[in-house]
Amino acid sequence: MLIRSTFVAVALLAAPAAFAQSLNADERAQVDRIVADSLTATGTPSASVAVVRGGEIVFAKAYGKQAEKMPVPHDEAPYQIASISKQFTAAAILLLAHEGKLSLDDKIIKYVPDITDGDKITIRQLLSHTAGLQDYWPQDYSFKAMATPVTPQGIVDRWAKKPLDFAPGTQWQYSNTGYVVAGMIVEKVAGMPLLDFLKARIFKPLDIAAFDQDLAIGKGFPQGYGRAAMGPVRVVTPAANGWLFAAGELSMSARDLAKWDVARLDRKILAPEDWMLQETPVKLADGSTNGYGLGVSTGVANGRRFVEHSGEAVGFLSENIVFPDERAAIVVLTNSWSGDAYLAIAAGLAKTLLPAPAVMPVNDADAAALTRVRLVFDQLRGGTLDRALLTEDANYYFTPVTLADYKGSLSPLGEPVIFVQTGRARLRGGFVNRNFRVTYGDNVLTISTYAEPGENGRLEQFLVAPTNR
Repeated sequence: MLIRSTFVAVALLAAPAAFAQSLNADERAQVDRIVADSLTATGTPSASVAVVRGGEIVFAKAYGKQAEKMPVPHDEAPYQIASISKQFTAAAILLLAHEGKLSLDDKIIKYVPDITDGDKITIRQLLSHTAGLQDYWPQDYSFKAMATPVTPQGIVDRWAKKPLDFAPGTQWQYSNTGYVVAGMIVEKVAGMPLLDFLKARIFKPLDIAAFDQDLAIGKGFPQGYGRAAMGPVRVVTPAANGWLFAAGELSMSARDLAKWDVARLDRKILAPEDWMLQETPVKLADGSTNGYGLGVSTGVANGRRFVEHSGEAVGFLSENIVFPDERAAIVVLTNSWSGDAYLAIAAGLAKTLLPAPAVMPVNDADAAALTRVRLVFDQLRGGTLDRALLTEDANYYFTPVTLADYKGSLSPLGEPVIFVQTGRARLRGGFVNRNFRVTYGDNVLTISTYAEPGENGRLEQFLVAPTNR
């Protein structure tokens, strides 16, 4: 379940610290202070955090009381990550699609019958929360039915057979129901339980220990806590089995979730084009978007691109933010669903541990342009190009030979460390000119672009060249 928008936390990120691969003693002390202050202020019993810098896990530590019988924290203890699980469900779909076993544009009636307008809803719309299926858990507490076990089909029967809240593709509304249906599709196509598929295709290759959160209860597992208003912090009763399934069924440690973040940065497990697809905001019928892709939120804050999702389970709140251009990530898992410790810690760690963006977009138009330019850059270095993003002249420029040269020279460089706009946008020849700098350690590139005016203006020019610092 997703609650309390984490875009607020991301927007607070402003990082003065110089980049360093490993955490020094002062940084570690600052992390300890940030976590301790947040736990004290909110009454949250414990937190487990992990930090990725330079594409490597450089810090993982747990704090506080993880359970009544776990007074000493363990950084390998698996917390319930709830809706952060959605990106794994989406990844399962992308793996199956890559193998030709399904298409994101398949209608869901092909796999799960008797869903309202299942002949109009696509798998892509399930994953992007644009299907119109009513969310079965919008509350930030356990409602009455959650005291009784449920099956995915039971959720579908009660919520997915109601009239749609809107026509598919016309609005965005967070829907756990849609992800339950997506999980059922994975199981039908793969011929095995969703968690078994994820273990075989993702968790085992990445050495991640992942658990079904319904079974992540008892010795060795953190307990969930909560409080009523400013009342005492109490252990909460977990939901009965089955309530999160593909919408949020996973438990894992902060370190193990960070391994997935590293895979995202390195474009491992999924094909590079599928990572890109997951991180590309899905557009509604009217052309608008709120930045949500397939199981992740994306955007730019303070000049820094992010890929993010939060999670809420009964007694747990979590945050996972990846900063692709800095090859960095922050994971914060807490065992209380009261208060904002998970957001405060994430914001504090980013401010302390990440480098300040070299240049910040000065307005929303610059931010949107940065996202689009990075998308095209990633396409070019991957050898693909969505020509609908280009004008007739730009398409003329990108001949097969030119495309091959771009891929051949850019792909070996790997993921950029920094990708920023330099200078301000300006008008020229009826187009908007923006320039960008791409840094790979010792290699620095410039990108010169001209685009049609407007948020969705096509690119007239996209030239990449080496430069001196």
